[in-house]
Formats: sequence, C-alpha cells, structure tokens
Amino acid sequence: MGTVAIVHRMFRAPDGTIRLVVQGLLRCRILNYVQEEPYLRAEIEAAPETVEEGLELEALARNARSQFEHIAEMVPSVPRELVASVLSLEDPLQTVYTIANFQRMDLEEAQSLLELDSTTAKLHRLVSILAREVEVLEMGQKIQNEARSEIDKVQREYFLREQLKAIQRELGEGDEQAAEIEEFRKKIEAAGMPEEAGKQARRELDRLSRLPTAAAEYGVIRTYLDWLVSLPWSNLTPDNLDIGHAREVLDQDHYGLEDVKERILEYLAVRKLRQERSQELASESEDEIRRVREGVILCFVGPPGVGKTSLGRSIARALGRKFVRISLGGMRDEAEIRGHRRTYIGAMPGRIIQALRRVETRNPVFMLDEVDKLVFDFHGDPASALLEVLDPEQNVEFRDHYLEVPFDLSQVMFITTANLLEPIPEPLRDRMEIINLSGYTEREKIAIARGYLIPRQLRENGLRPEEIRFTDEGLQKIIRSYTREAGVRNLEREIGSVCRKVVTKIAEAGPQEVVITPEKVQEFLGRPRYFSDEEIAWRTSVPGVATGLAWTPFGGDVLFIEATQMPGSKGFQITGSIGNVMQESARAALSYVRSRAQQLGLADDFFEKTDVHLHIPAGAQPKDGPSAGVAIVTALVSLISGRPVRREVGMTGEITLRGQVLPVGGIKEKVLAAHRSGLKTVILPRYNQADLEDIPEEVLNELQFIFVEDVDEVLQAALEPKPETLQPEPAAATEFSQGGSYDH
Repeated sequence: MGTVAIVHRMFRAPDGTIRLVVQGLLRCRILNYVQEEPYLRAEIEAAPETVEEGLELEALARNARSQFEHIAEMVPSVPRELVASVLSLEDPLQTVYTIANFQRMDLEEAQSLLELDSTTAKLHRLVSILAREVEVLEMGQKIQNEARSEIDKVQREYFLREQLKAIQRELGEGDEQAAEIEEFRKKIEAAGMPEEAGKQARRELDRLSRLPTAAAEYGVIRTYLDWLVSLPWSNLTPDNLDIGHAREVLDQDHYGLEDVKERILEYLAVRKLRQERSQELASESEDEIRRVREGVILCFVGPPGVGKTSLGRSIARALGRKFVRISLGGMRDEAEIRGHRRTYIGAMPGRIIQALRRVETRNPVFMLDEVDKLVFDFHGDPASALLEVLDPEQNVEFRDHYLEVPFDLSQVMFITTANLLEPIPEPLRDRMEIINLSGYTEREKIAIARGYLIPRQLRENGLRPEEIRFTDEGLQKIIRSYTREAGVRNLEREIGSVCRKVVTKIAEAGPQEVVITPEKVQEFLGRPRYFSDEEIAWRTSVPGVATGLAWTPFGGDVLFIEATQMPGSKGFQITGSIGNVMQESARAALSYVRSRAQQLGLADDFFEKTDVHLHIPAGAQPKDGPSAGVAIVTALVSLISGRPVRREVGMTGEITLRGQVLPVGGIKEKVLAAHRSGLKTVILPRYNQADLEDIPEEVLNELQFIFVEDVDEVLQAALEPKPETLQPEPAAATEFSQGGSYDH
C-alpha cells in the first residue's frame, strides 16, 4: 500500500543529500512489480478509503484536532498558521492525513495508519498516537520545570547572599563566612596544636575559605576543623601529688585492696619525685626525656562486684584528675577505636578521641571497661587497634583515622577491667600491668556494708540512721545465708531489700527503730538460700564424697565430688557437665587408685565385680580443669575403704599417675571460698605455699593449711578412721532439709 504523489520541487544539499517537496494525491495498492533496474516500476490500482458518517466520526475528528492544538502549544516550533489551518478542516479523512503529516511518528506507525481502510479506524489510531505524544511532552515539560525551579532557587539564594554581603559591608558588619573563617583561625592559634596538626588545620582552613558555603564539601571541612580546634591539645589537669591526701581518699572510698592502693601511691610518688628533680631532668637530652614513659596501664582482673570500676573514680579523685569511662563489651569494629576515614559519609573519630574531647583534658583517668569481652571475628579485631592505644611507646603519636594527625596519649592514665584474663589476647595483655582483685572476706564485707553499702541504701530509700540498725550478727546472716559471692553487689541488693521492708513498716505504723537481727533477716528475706558448714557436713557424712575447691569467673567456690558403686565389672562413668581436662583427671585418679589398691588397704577384688560412677553435682554448670584431681582420688578411696572424708577439710591440686600433687592456680580465690563456706582445713600442693602471701591475715589465722607432695599425705589428712556405722541419723537429715541446722 502506498501513495500516488506529484513531485513539485527537488533540492540538492551541499553534502549530496536530495530533498523533495511532494504532494499526495490518493492511496494506491501495488499489483505487481514490472521493473527493478535502474529504478522500481509497478502496476497499481487506486485504493480509496472508506469514509463513514455519524457522530462518532465527527467526535473523533474534533478530538484529534483538539489534541494537535494542545501539542502545538507545548512545541513552540509548530507555526500558528498550521494550527489554524488544521482547526479549519471539516473533512475527517483530510484531518487524519494533515495531522499525521506534521506529527512525529515512526515509519511503521505511519505505514500502519496508511493501510487502514476505515476512516474511523484511522482516527482511533491517530488519537492514540496523539494521546501518547501529549503524555511524553507533559512529562518532559514537568522535568524541565523542576530543573528550572532548582536552578532558579540556587540563583535566588546566590543573589540574596550577594545582597546580604553588600548590606553587611554597608553596615560595617563584615561577611558571615569571612567571620567564621577568622574565628576558626583564632581557635587554631589558641588550641596549642603540635606543628603537624597546626599545618593540617591551616591547610584545611585555606580550602574552606575558597569554597562557597553551598558546596557539599564545605560542611565536611567545617566539621573536621571543629573537631581539631575542640580537642584538648594542651589542656592538662594538674596532679595532686599529696601522698597523704591520696591515701586518705583511697581509704575513704574502698576498704581493703591494699595492693591496688600501694600501686597508686607508688605512681604518685614517682611523679612527685620527678617533678621535684625537674631541673636535673631538663639538663638531659631530648632523646633521654622521650624515653621516660609517662603512661601507666593498669588492668584490674576479678569477679563482679569487687569494686573494679569504682576504683577508677577513686584514683581520679585521689589524683585530682578528671574521669572518663567507656565500655568495650561487645565491640567488634576497630573503627570504634581508631575512627572512620573522612571519605565515608557520616565519618567520626573513634571513641578514644570522642571521650577526650568530652572530658576537655589530655591527662584524664581513662577507664576501658570489660576489655575481656571484645569480639574477634571476620567483622574486625578491635583488640589489635587497642595495642597502639595502650602501648606507651606508640601512643605518643596516636593517629585517629578521622583526624589524620598524631595525638599524644602518653599523659593519659589508662585503666582496664576484666572478669577473666584468658580471653584477653597475649599481645594486649603484655601491654598492661595485671592487678588481681580476688574478693572480700566476711569481716571485710561487714566493714564495707557498714562504711559504704548501708549509708547508701539509707539515702536511696529515704531512711534516717535512727530508724534502722544492723547488728553484726544480722549482717553475718545475710552474708552467709543469702549471698555467695566474691564481691558485695548482691549483699547491697539484700541490704536494700531489708531497708525497703523497714520503709513499708514505717509507712504503715509510723516512725520506729528496727534492729536487724538474724531473726529479722529471716523474717524479711525468707528462708535461707545457701548453707555452708551445715551443707558440707550433711553431704560428706557418707563415704565417697569429698570437698574440692574450684576457681570460677565469679570468685572461688566449693565443689563436691561424689562417687558410688554398683554391681558390674570394671565399669567407670563420669557425669556432671565436666570438660575433657577434668575427665582425664578422673581417669588418672581411677588408674592411680587401682594401681595402689593393695598399698591403700583396699579390697583386691573390688574392681572385678563393681562399677564406679563419679558425679560432680550442679550438672547444669560446665566445669573443667585439673585441680580437682586430689578430691577425685580422695572420693574414690573414701568410697572403696568406707572411710568418710573429714567434714571441715577442703582440697585442691593436680595429680599424676605416680601420685604426685602438682601446683594449681587461683589459690587466693579458693582459700577465700573455703573460708566463706565454713571449712577449717585446706589441703594445698606444697609448691603453692608461696601463694599464701596474698591471703588476708584474718583468713590465715582462722584456717589450718596442710601442704602435701603426694596423694598418701592427702589421704592421711583428709580421711577419718573407718566408723562403725556410715548411715546418718534420719532425723538430722530431715531437719537439714527443712532449713534447720544439722548436728553431725
């Protein structure tokens, strides 16, 4: 299908392109081609369109003319005369071809429009094409208007800003940006930055002065400069080097902890002596002065509630320094320590620099809590980032990724705290001076309760001192029967619970004095939760049960080792949620007992017709370690020989297959646990005798220590002579189960 047309004019462009002006006459159909070279010739016949009549045809033609007019309004290049001529058309078919001639469309669309026979169909197709063109033009116009409005907004702001500058110049107020630049320049000069930091700050300030305030980088540089000028580059808090004052402050805030107090006093004494001899130090060379390390990194390791975190505040108060604390628990990203690069969106310095900016001095007492709870995985290793912070040889020039200039951390007194030493990586542990806080004795807990815990709970609960009075026996009852811990955190909770009971009584019956005796404690707190010597006497009253001493992350504790026999043949099983090391200790103990059965006076055929079951109660709690070896041997020999273990004896130590007793760790925690539990005798390896220097004097005076080298000495000290009857009295056992005392 094609069009019969007359060529009116031909143009040849300079580049060889030929342009024709043609006039279409009628539609035709090609019947067949009669010539292909040098040009196409064909036989054709006329193919006139079908022109219908009716309202639909008129409505479609009017709609097409209206849409073309709308398109012409959005396209300025369409002549107004063309629009007028189209609007004046009345023939629907002529309307279709005139609009299609001037409307932009693909060749395929134009051919399909030509091939339609019905004028109504042609108008439907044309209206659809025009409607799509209207949508495209309107969308383009909307996009153009939005872009124009954004440009207009920026230009308007620029003109207004320029006008504001002119007004300020006329009023003599100066430029706002220039004033900000000058303010930054003054802050940089007053900050006392080192040479490298000062150069970096001035370089960034020059960049800022050349940028328009609307630039995206303007805010980034401004924030960076704000961080630089607000850091305490030269702000030092003077130390209070009065040794007597420091000793008084430490004694006021904490009872006991003599090792920690002595270390702080030593630190103060060294600083005081160095300041007094500063003239001699000034005569030394710069290299020698640089070698003198100012920083000290202490690491307090101990169970919860022994005062590790509060010690940091006391040290700061004794030194007269400011105190800042951050918690490292759960930290997994080293950027939390070193900061983010400035290329990242929302970059900030690390928490070390943030804390120093907050405290506004470069020599605070800086506490890093929970250093043993850092996370090491594929996300990051913050402990490695701490190596630079906590190394006195490196932290003189600590470089935060955000600041990109060195900051001197050598004047900061870093203190770290941890519950366990093992999770701390060895390189990080090597940077720190380890100070162990093992826990408090019963007498120390009573003194702490009277000096610190009770006054604080009275204030928090609104009580007057004359309204409540704790007796020593009452406090002793709380410590022994309601708390079993190395620290005093639960003790304070129980004291607070007693105070609230008293407050309730006063609110109901009016002011009165309540004396807290053991009977009142049980009335307020309910039945006892823990038993010490009564429990040990009850559990060790039959053969096969030995009392061991264990170290836990929360302090020392007693550990009962139970053995029993059953009909069988050489069977041996171990239960109680124990680890591989303790299982190996149990098998080594069994092998030793079997190899020495004759020397120990045991029956020769015992293991031939008997199965042995070894159990460590509190099966839900994981237990591991070699120090239960002597207790396991004692329990097995007690079971086989029928000799009970002495009720007041606790023991610890690792054994070998030859019966030697090897030294173990955690002696202080284990001895304090034995004292807490009411034991009177503690069996220790002979090579642990030197560890008793760390034990408080009052504990040493109340306990008897037996130092052994082999298992024979352990059995001689721990086992009682074989009794005539091994069964405890039923009434006594029943009385204990009801919460009463057990008379052995």
